[in-house]
Amino acid sequence: MSSPTMPFSVVILAAGQGTRMRSDTHKVLHPIAGRPMLEHLLDTVDQLGADRRVVVVGKGREQVEAALQGHDATIAVQHEQKGTGHAVQQAQAALGDFDGTVIILYGDTPFVAAETLEAMRARLEEPDQPAIVVLASSPAEPGAYGRVILGDRDRIARMVEYRDANPAERAVRLCNSGMMAVRSGDLFAWLGKVGNANAAGEYYLPDIVMVAAQEGRHAVAIETEPWQTAGVNSRAELAALEHDWQSRRRIQALEEGATLIDPDSVWFSYDTQLGRDVTVEPHVVFGPGVSVGNGAAINAFSHLEGASIGEDAEVGPFARLRPGAELAAGSKVGNFVEVKKARLGAGAKVNHLSYIGDADVGEKANIGAGTITCNYDGFFKYRTQIGAGAFIGSNSALVAPVAIGAGAIVAAGSVITRDVAGEALGVTRAEQKSLGGWATRFRERQQAKKAK
Repeated sequence: MSSPTMPFSVVILAAGQGTRMRSDTHKVLHPIAGRPMLEHLLDTVDQLGADRRVVVVGKGREQVEAALQGHDATIAVQHEQKGTGHAVQQAQAALGDFDGTVIILYGDTPFVAAETLEAMRARLEEPDQPAIVVLASSPAEPGAYGRVILGDRDRIARMVEYRDANPAERAVRLCNSGMMAVRSGDLFAWLGKVGNANAAGEYYLPDIVMVAAQEGRHAVAIETEPWQTAGVNSRAELAALEHDWQSRRRIQALEEGATLIDPDSVWFSYDTQLGRDVTVEPHVVFGPGVSVGNGAAINAFSHLEGASIGEDAEVGPFARLRPGAELAAGSKVGNFVEVKKARLGAGAKVNHLSYIGDADVGEKANIGAGTITCNYDGFFKYRTQIGAGAFIGSNSALVAPVAIGAGAIVAAGSVITRDVAGEALGVTRAEQKSLGGWATRFRERQQAKKAK
């Protein structure tokens, strides 16, 4: 199949009310892998370099319009919900004088691949000059999808919505995804001839296939994997797409050289980056914005978001890395440690039960158990500087803004409010006293009170 040459634009339908989601959030903005469905789709379109992008909105349009800020997309409004054909008609003005291929997509069907869209474009330009290219699939459970009835090879004999199909047509497993490619001039001419004499009284986009046939033009179907055409109409379907996406991403991670001890318990974000020979133990969650360098280890029950982990670094178990956490090569964040907007230098260690926020920790510094950087006074955030090779004793509180010099030692249990010079000892600790016999006298007094 040759590469497509005709310019193309996309129309994304996002006007559905999504009542089955039972949510105040617009359906197409529900996230999968930490990213709204609509943005997954827009990213795919951006990879192909569409000339124009039109998003058709309806109820809840304000949310979608806000989400499109910063995207090169034009809004078209479907004020009345009269079906998919009517929705596409609303994009005509936004496309203006565009002359080329229009690919129609759906905001709640986020995972159609760029390669599939390219194949649709190329098929439209094949020598037999099909009028329309329909994307189809054969899911294990066809359910209420519209059916595609093929004639000769990939030519479509007819398409029928499930509610209008007879038993023989419902037995066909090839389903219409609703996505299609068609030349702009043909598209809007045929939409103007579509009627609404059907069970729902709506103007169906797929009916342009039959309108084209009446003019002696033919449509063809391209079949792809069901996951590319799977859409979301309910919370259950949203969860199913999340599960399917995660399964594919786990396989990708394994194929790219990571070790997942228990793949099914690891959850990725859309942009997670894992280097070679990374080991991920069970029950790890990657939020958006995480990169992990070669040879690093992410131990069990850790949660990472917006974090950069260097080569051979170690995280967890039971660690939380929040946005702005940067771990240099060979550094370590241990169990029940939280790091936020802080950088750990090469070989630095925060092994146990600590909070390190808004801080810079130098190379090979060692942070003892129970240490916290007190970075917030209720109004503003302040930074803590810890020099290379410094040792912070257990159960210390570093009250920012404060600096601990290179090679300095902070004695266990100290509350440090002033800078500690390099190679110095910083200690704030009351004098320890020992009162002989006090414990015996105390117990006798308390026992006497209890006996009364």
